Amino acid sequence: MPENIIEIINVKKDFHVGEVAVHALRGVSLNVEEGEFVAIMGASGSGKSTLLNIMGCLDKPTSGEYRLSGIPVHNRSKNELAMIRNRKLGFIFQSFNLLPRTSALENVELPLIYNHEISMKERKERARYALESIGLADRMLHKPSQLSGGQQQRVAIARSLVNDPLVILADEPTGNLDTRTSYEIMTLLQDLNSKGKTIVLVTHEPDIARLTSRNIIFSDGHISKEIPVPDKLLAISVLESLPVNEDYNES
Repeated sequence: MPENIIEIINVKKDFHVGEVAVHALRGVSLNVEEGEFVAIMGASGSGKSTLLNIMGCLDKPTSGEYRLSGIPVHNRSKNELAMIRNRKLGFIFQSFNLLPRTSALENVELPLIYNHEISMKERKERARYALESIGLADRMLHKPSQLSGGQQQRVAIARSLVNDPLVILADEPTGNLDTRTSYEIMTLLQDLNSKGKTIVLVTHEPDIARLTSRNIIFSDGHISKEIPVPDKLLAISVLESLPVNEDYNES
């Protein structure tokens, strides 16, 4: 039986705007098993991004428990949460979040800079390997401005892999990409998942969510529905059916 990598137990999250309390999460419970590819969906303000921030140790719940690979993390200090983010989690963002004045290689190295157990030589080797694994061996020294949107997101994916995380958390990773590039990125994520990576993805796009193995639908701070995807669509098959845009060039 696969183990639960993520366990969310009756988690609530309240924000206070002046004297008004906003209940972003209202007692959410869910598990994500090792090797799953889960999509979290819902309207703006439904709670999905708040939950992802808690999963990513970027925020703490008001109440409830969060366990990562069986270890409680909801009550850890800021320094402990920073260590968990650095060693156990990989992040992919809609806006790529790359440093504009540094190369692809240097951007991918970033999560390892604060890990003093890893030498500079090993850091560079890991970053090179991560970029090679996602098809950017010939773009390592390029700055973000010299890369297409799809290539920038590939760099972000390589950065999420460089510390060999337990979980990859992706927040609208195709939100700034055209249709063809979106399916290329999803092809890459499906390939990583097929090799055993656990991925949690937030998206508002049903076409993207159907490429995962389970959809969790949020509404008003609750999980309103969970939909298994027993025969998930392969992104590569969709990509092959799309017309080629002659103006589009990822090279």
